[in-house]
This record gives sequence, C-alpha cells and structure tokens, in this order.
Amino acid sequence: MIEFHLDARSGVSPYLQLVQQVRHALRLGMLREGDQLPTVKEVVAHLAINANTVLKAYRELEHEGLVAARPGVGTFVTSTLAGASLAAHGPLRLELRRWLAKARRTGLDDDDIEALFMTTFRSTAQEDIA
Repeated sequence: MIEFHLDARSGVSPYLQLVQQVRHALRLGMLREGDQLPTVKEVVAHLAINANTVLKAYRELEHEGLVAARPGVGTFVTSTLAGASLAAHGPLRLELRRWLAKARRTGLDDDDIEALFMTTFRSTAQEDIA
C-alpha cells in the first residue's frame, strides 16, 4: 500500500502531491490494478490534512480512469501507468542509489542534489527536442 507524504516547501498543492505520488507509484509498478488506496480517514490521520483535499485528489485520479471508488469499501486502482520498461527499473534504481551516495559523499545536501538533477534532467530534455 502507498504511504503518502507532503513537502510543504515544494510549492505544489497538497492534493496535487497526492495525485503525483499515486501516478508515480503506478508508473513504477508499486501500485497495481486491484490495489486499494489508503482510506480518506487514514490519509487525514497520517498527514493531518483536510478530508476534502484527499477527496479532491481521489476524484481527479478517478476522472483520469486510474482509480474507482466503491462506496463503503474504499478506492481501488483500475489502471496502471507502468510501461514495458518496468524490468529496467531495478538496475537503474541501483545505479541511481550509488550516484546519490556519491553525491552525498562530496558534500551535496538534498537541495543541492535535487537542483543538480533537475537542471541536468531539463537540459537533456531540451537537447532531445532540438
């Protein structure tokens, strides 16, 4: 089961953070069809956020066809975003963990690492377009 977290510094609204976390879990194969999302009550208790925020996120996911609510039962995954390349994730994750450890050993903190990754990611995405 997915465990949500919120980053108040991200500038992304809490409901959208929940939506993105579900999408990422679906893309990485961490959530599969038939899996149940945490109940609204569980998310509210864990994150100390308003129930309407969780409901808004779940409604958006339902509108996208990724989940379906079953009244009185819960919200369940109905579709996945995992692609055929899912098998490549393990080796790539291991390589990324090694890179992160190396970055930390050089003295970079999490904000430095994120900035380096995102600027590099964006620049390579721009190169792919050109």
